Parts: sequence; C-alpha cells; structure tokens
Amino acid sequence: MREAAGLRARGVSAPPVLRGQDGEGSVQVHQDSDMKIEGAKVFSVYGKGGIGKSTTSSNLSAAFASMGKRVLQIGCDPKHDSTFTLTGHLQPTVIDILKDVDFHAEELRPEDFVTEGWGGVMCIEAGGPPAGTGCGGYVVGQTVKLLKQHHLLDETDVVLFDVLGDVVCGGFAAPLQHADRAVIVTANDFDSIYAMNRIIAAVQAKSANYKVRLAGCVANRSKDTDEVDRFCDVVGFKRLAHMPDFDAIRRSRLKKKTLFEMPDEPDILAARQEYLQLAQTLWTGTEPLAPAALPDREIFELLGFD
Repeated sequence: MREAAGLRARGVSAPPVLRGQDGEGSVQVHQDSDMKIEGAKVFSVYGKGGIGKSTTSSNLSAAFASMGKRVLQIGCDPKHDSTFTLTGHLQPTVIDILKDVDFHAEELRPEDFVTEGWGGVMCIEAGGPPAGTGCGGYVVGQTVKLLKQHHLLDETDVVLFDVLGDVVCGGFAAPLQHADRAVIVTANDFDSIYAMNRIIAAVQAKSANYKVRLAGCVANRSKDTDEVDRFCDVVGFKRLAHMPDFDAIRRSRLKKKTLFEMPDEPDILAARQEYLQLAQTLWTGTEPLAPAALPDREIFELLGFD
C-alpha cells in the first residue's frame, strides 16, 4: 500500500525500469558535471589484484615527470600503498583525513592530503570505505571535489588513477567517468587475462556514456607475451608495453623507490626505457580501441589447455 501511495504521489502507475546507462542493470550514479577534470590527460590503470598496478602507475608517473610533465597520481585503494615508492612512505587517505575534521572539507589545506613525490609528482591516496561498508565511488568523488576546490588540477598535465583489482563494482569504476584512456596491467597467464577480459567489458560499458576509451594493456612480470598477444588478436586489443620479471623491480619496491631513483644497472635501464616509451605513447595519443570481451566459457576455452 505504501508503494502504491508513493507512486500516486509521483504521478506514475509503476516503478521505473532501471536499464542501466553504464551497463545493463547498472544503477551507477553519474558524476556531477562540475567535477569534470579539464585540461589534463587522464589515465586509469586497472588489472587483477597483485598484478603490479601500483608499480606500473608509479613508474609511469615518474616517466611522465622525466618528460617534464606535471603529474598527479591518485591511489584508489583502502591499502593506500599506490604512491609509497614516489614518496618513500605511506600517506594518510583522503577519507581518513575527512573523518578527522568531521567531513568539513573547508578546514583542509592541500598539504593535508597531497604529498610531493619524486620528480615533483603530486601524490594522493583517496583510500576507500571500511571493509564491508560504503562505496569506493563516493571516495573518488570526494577526492576529485577536493582537488577542484583547491585548484590543484589547474596546473596539471597528467592525472593517473591507480585503481584496485578487477572491476565488478560501479564504485571502483568511478575513475572511468573522468578518464580519457584506460590501461590494463596483465601477465601472461590465465587468471590475469581472464580479469582483463572482465575489465574490458566494464570499460566498454562506461564508454557508452563517457569519453573513456581503452588504450591497451601492459604485460607485466612476464618472460613471454604469447598468451596476452593471442588474446589481443582474438578480441581486437593491443599490447602497449612488456615489462619482464626483473628482480630489480622487486628490489625497487623493497627500497621504496621508483626505478628512476635506482642505480643504473642494465635491467633497470631497460625497464626505465620501456616506461618512458609507454609514457610517450600515451601522451602522444592512442587509437581508441573497442575490443569485444569474450563470454566466460569462450575465454576459458581460448586459454585452457587440452
């Protein structure tokens, strides 16, 4: 009876059918048009959990900075470990800082939530809601709102979102509402490529209503790229870079440094060059890709063994 009374009060005879604009069944709230990031090139980095997104993001930010670009990296993970190789320490998150001032954002100064890292990269950890509660989309929205209020995007050339894990939730797909291009970090194995396939589907859903398009993928921690390349050929995707499983990259994380601060060893020099080439490719502009994600059974058969 309450539902019927509510419908009458609104002048409708039946509840609205939600045919999600960001994918069938989605009820994702669209961003406030005032919160658009303008003037900078915006990239979102996705991939399976533990695949090396933060390592890729931080070294990519350092590569952009080496090219003379003004860079801002936003970590979107409750672990808030996206930027520690750029800054040398774990930063407090935007959401924790807002809690400390009872969500009175006007009390915050830029230095409360932004740390300057290697090469002048501005580093922010958006954080996330407590486990089992809230929505990551709210956290991303509040972070962008703070940046806009403090005019921190006015003098920025590149904004890079480092986003946790596989995209199955509209909240952590929120950076796609801001991004120009999405980059997927993968490895030459079944689980990573399976996750990449799901991320492709998520980005394609967002691209129906936002400017974001897929740029391609980075094969990370992989001696070979044959399985990644086979998948890309089938779905119409592209590998942008290949980062071998160099021990130097593991050591750089232990030393809390990007590769650009490490000694000039052969493996480090090779990895740096690959990141610089990736940064130049993204800065110059990539063809907007529209791969067709495979149904789960088809990708299982494509990558499975007889």
